[in-house]
Amino acid sequence: MSVTMREVALLAGVSIKTVSNVVNDYPYVRPETRARVRHAISELGYRPNQSARGLRSGRTGVIGLAVPELRLNYFAELADAVISAAEARSLSVIIGQLGGDRDREMAVLTEGLRQADGLLFSPERLGIEDRDLLGRVNYPLVLLGERIFGGPTDHVSIHNSTAARAAVEHLLTLGRRRIAVVGTHPDGREDQIRPADLRLEGYREALAAAGIARDPQLERPVAPWHPQNGAEATRDLLASGVDFDAVFALNDMLALGVLRALGEAHRRVPDDVAVIGFDNVDAGRFTVPSLTSVDPGREEIARTAVDMLLERMDPGAHVRRPPRLHKARFRIVVRESTGDGPRQPS
Repeated sequence: MSVTMREVALLAGVSIKTVSNVVNDYPYVRPETRARVRHAISELGYRPNQSARGLRSGRTGVIGLAVPELRLNYFAELADAVISAAEARSLSVIIGQLGGDRDREMAVLTEGLRQADGLLFSPERLGIEDRDLLGRVNYPLVLLGERIFGGPTDHVSIHNSTAARAAVEHLLTLGRRRIAVVGTHPDGREDQIRPADLRLEGYREALAAAGIARDPQLERPVAPWHPQNGAEATRDLLASGVDFDAVFALNDMLALGVLRALGEAHRRVPDDVAVIGFDNVDAGRFTVPSLTSVDPGREEIARTAVDMLLERMDPGAHVRRPPRLHKARFRIVVRESTGDGPRQPS
C-alpha cells in the first residue's frame, strides 16, 4: 500500500495542510516544522501524487526531452544523463523521438510534449532559418545541439569545431599526417550549421595550422552516422588506394564501423592507422582496440540544461534573464586506438 499524506502528518505531528504546504514548497512554513515533515516523508518513503499536484498547481513535475534518434548511442546516453539530473531535482522525464522528421519537430516545437512543464529540444531538421519560431513558443524551452544559434531561448551546446580541432591535433602529435575524416555531410552545403560541418571545420583548421594541404579524397561523406555507413565509407577509402595513416570519425558510431572495416582489411590499429571518434559513448571502452574519443561533456550538458529549464519553469522568478548560451567543456579520452606514444613521420 502506498503511504498517504495523512500518515506523514501523523508521524510529523502536523496537519495534512502543513504537509501539503511543505510538499508544494510554500514559503510560509517554519524551518523546524518543514524539517520534521521532510524527515517523516523520508522515513515513510512517501511519494507525492504528481497528477493531483499538477491539477492543483498547474505543474506536473515532468519535463520533456525531444531528440532525433535514440538508436544513436549519444542520444540514448544523453537521455540517461538528463533523467539522472532531473531525478536529482525531483522531476520526471518524458522522451520524444523525432526521427529527423521536420514536420514532427515543428509539431513538438509548437505543442510541446504531452504533460510536460517544459522541454529540452534537440532538432535535426530545423535550422537557423527557423530561429524566429522559437520566439513563438509559450512554454519553458531550452535548446540543445548545433542547428540553431542566436535564438531567443536558453541554449546548451558542444564545442564542435574546437573539439574536432583538438582531436586532429592529437593525431598530429602522434606523427600522423595523412588523416582521413569520415562523416562529412553528403550535400556539401556550406550555408548550414550542423555538427558535421562544424567538426569538418575543426578538422581543416588543425591541418592548416600544421601546414598540411587539404586533400578532398580524404574527406568522406556519410549519412546517417551509423556503424554500417562508417564501415562502408572506410571500405571505399581503402579501395580508392589513397594513402592514409589515421581516421577522424565524426561520431563514435561511425568509428565502430571504421574499426570493423580496417580489421577486415588487416590494417592494424593503431600501428598502421590510428582512429579517433567523437562522443565518448560507453561502447567505445569495449571495442578491440578500445576507442580514443572526444568527450563533449554530456553530463555537464544534461545538468546545465535541466537547471536552466527549471529556472525558466519557476513562476515566482522575479528576474527574467536574457537568453543564455552554455558550451560544455570537452576533453580527449585517449585509449588504444591511437596508442600511447608518438610516431615519427615516415
